[in-house]
Amino acid sequence: MKPFLLVAQREITTRIRKRSFLVMTLLGPILFGALIIAPALLSSSSEPEDLNLLVVDHSYILPGTPKAEGANLAYLNPAEVSEEQGLKLVRDQEEVDGLLYIPESINGDAEFSIQNAKLYTKETAPLGLASELEGLLERFAYEGKLRHFGVDPAIVTQAKSSASVKSLELSDQGSQASGTEVKTAIGFLGGILVYMFTFLYAAQIMRGVIEEKTSRIVEVLVTSVKPAQLMLGKILGIATVGLLQFGIWIVLTLAVASAAGAAGLLATDPSQMEAMSAAGMPQSGMMQSALEVLDTINVPGLIGMFLFYFLSGYLLYGALFAAVGAAVDSETDTQQFMLPLTLPLVLTFVMATSMMENPNGTLAVVLSMIPLSAPIAMMIRIPFGVPWYELLASMSFMVLGFLGTVWLAGRIYRVGILSYGKKTTYADLWKWIRMKH
Repeated sequence: MKPFLLVAQREITTRIRKRSFLVMTLLGPILFGALIIAPALLSSSSEPEDLNLLVVDHSYILPGTPKAEGANLAYLNPAEVSEEQGLKLVRDQEEVDGLLYIPESINGDAEFSIQNAKLYTKETAPLGLASELEGLLERFAYEGKLRHFGVDPAIVTQAKSSASVKSLELSDQGSQASGTEVKTAIGFLGGILVYMFTFLYAAQIMRGVIEEKTSRIVEVLVTSVKPAQLMLGKILGIATVGLLQFGIWIVLTLAVASAAGAAGLLATDPSQMEAMSAAGMPQSGMMQSALEVLDTINVPGLIGMFLFYFLSGYLLYGALFAAVGAAVDSETDTQQFMLPLTLPLVLTFVMATSMMENPNGTLAVVLSMIPLSAPIAMMIRIPFGVPWYELLASMSFMVLGFLGTVWLAGRIYRVGILSYGKKTTYADLWKWIRMKH
């Protein structure tokens, strides 16, 4: 067996025997499953009770029985109750939760403009209640202004119409739902997974190299294995462990999701959605839209592309992180080299929104061709459809980028792994790269 394969085998057996590997392998899908199930459980739980609010309206814009979502409003006679008296009633009555006070219109009754209304509550007001009340006041102010100009608000309400536009994509076979929101979600999820796991496993390589260097184990290893072979074996070994762990996560997560669906915690078919809706559980159209769009997406191809870009991105960054680990004596010394390495991935992730808005634009195409940013950029673009020649070019650049970074990192690794005591600079790295065998 080749030396680098022996090193890879050692990395695999060492890491899968660690208790942390077992814990994270089992804990990962449980946490991910909790993220899937928790919203369904929360949505099925009882809604918080509405607040009981007194209303003192000195603008005289509200009717006697106003209604608002999240609050029960009790209208007090503004001619008899002041703001201070209303606050006293709130303090004296235990069943009352607060006061909505509306001052006189600062622009006069003809303008029907309400400013500086106040919401007093005994405890922190629920999120969105103030916005709900603002909308309530704006609606009645609008109706009041219509009446002032002699327009019946009922006629305006009857004149309002609704419209909907269904987005369809044309193909040789006909047309199909475009599913922009679902494709955006899939692309963003793929991009963030590549971003997270690339850093996670590449950082493990760097820490492993630093540990072997500081413990002087590497001095024993290089007597029988060349430094470049040692680096490549470590990269491949941790890549295998990462793919194994990731595969287990996928299987267990699907099992958790299937169990949740069987228990009725997830709605995966129209009849189940209708039953949940009849039970009072709020449903968005996202799930049904997702099922329709997934029928038009090559899911096996999408998974295959994810594995390719995850693996190629990890190998590329893993080689660079291994070089950084070999060049320093402790993890604290890696900071000066980490920024140039992590910046391409971070900037690509920051520009993800722009790429999702225009997945075939110049920015998205260019970033998907650069090996340092392609793993995230291409995963964002693939659900929207990428021409085969762009996909082939990107994959070719990824392979060439990996080979280039392995060569570059290997030249740094073979010198840096046996260098101690001196803080490495960029000038040292350049000298190591140019150094002849």
